[in-house]
Amino acid sequence: MLAFFLIPLTLGVWVRIVVANFLAADISFETVTLLGLLLGPGWAMLSALVLAVPAVIRHEYLAAPFLVAVGMISGIFGIWVEREEVLSFTPFVDLSLYRWVRRNLRQPKFDRQIALLMLIAGMEIARDWLASRYPHRLFALVTDAWWLRVLVWLCAPMVVGVCLKMWNALRIELKLEEQKRLVLEARFDALQRQINPHFLFNTLNSIASLVRFRPDLAREMIVKLANLLRALLKDHGTYVQLREELSFTDDYLDIEVVRFGADKLRVVKELDERTLDVLVPSILLQPLIENSIKHGLEPRIQGGTITIRSRVAGPSIVVEVEDDGVGMMHKPPSALEHPGNGIGMKNVRERLEVLYGNRARFTVVSRPGRGTLVSIEIPADVE
Repeated sequence: MLAFFLIPLTLGVWVRIVVANFLAADISFETVTLLGLLLGPGWAMLSALVLAVPAVIRHEYLAAPFLVAVGMISGIFGIWVEREEVLSFTPFVDLSLYRWVRRNLRQPKFDRQIALLMLIAGMEIARDWLASRYPHRLFALVTDAWWLRVLVWLCAPMVVGVCLKMWNALRIELKLEEQKRLVLEARFDALQRQINPHFLFNTLNSIASLVRFRPDLAREMIVKLANLLRALLKDHGTYVQLREELSFTDDYLDIEVVRFGADKLRVVKELDERTLDVLVPSILLQPLIENSIKHGLEPRIQGGTITIRSRVAGPSIVVEVEDDGVGMMHKPPSALEHPGNGIGMKNVRERLEVLYGNRARFTVVSRPGRGTLVSIEIPADVE
């Protein structure tokens, strides 16, 4: 902040000194006032010394002590009042006076914003008086016309007010962005928690079908489930590498292959090696595979094949899950939100929307009696 203010404004003082018709380029008074209100007296007084260097070199010896005094006074005022009162200071002097009159007609009280207005105008009047009393020792826009002099006095509060308004608008915008980020993260966490119990419930049902007739396989599947739960409870981030996501789905597929039989559930992988290190949302593929098995292959007597593909598509990667099952009978892609299709597919789409916005594509192509293809296109880089 100091560098943002001091470097260009110090150059502004040099311009005002070197070029005679650039008198109004020197806004060091307003700058020091702003720094005092926002950063306190210490930084404001230090900045005043820096800003006064060009003027002192050109024999304006009162510039340094005057600006230091301005920094100290405005800094003390900034400490005395609430920060919100400073940031809500309006650059429109007439509105400030109007609000002050309205408030005090109903209930007279001390108004800190009017006090700030009078403080800035008072320091500007003091500079005007010093500049007229000690010519060429302190910069000021001196004029003999009284109305122009009043406008000069009111100009300083307006300059300070405009800067405070801009600073406050930026601060509010940053707060809104932070709140938006937190809301998105909370929504993503809620969706993540929604998927996990859903997945656990269906996996336990799959294992339950093995317990009575094939206990050894059931025991093996319980070990697989333990691996899955360990992965779910692992403190990983929002994103994982695609190879890690595929490893996670392998344990789930092993369970389902045992339940269906290797002759009825086949898994084919067509993966581009370049995509395996790309970061993807965690638990992205398992809900899609589960949906293909439950709604595509399970109703089909002879079972079928699940095909998992990945490829590079320019700056994005495409991940596909395809089955040759019964397809979605009389259900267009928009019907994915229907409860009969489960919550997994809907949540995957919502998570992609949360994480990528309109940079991600989620498409479903279903041919009744021939199968369903779910395609996800996401950016290869994660910002």
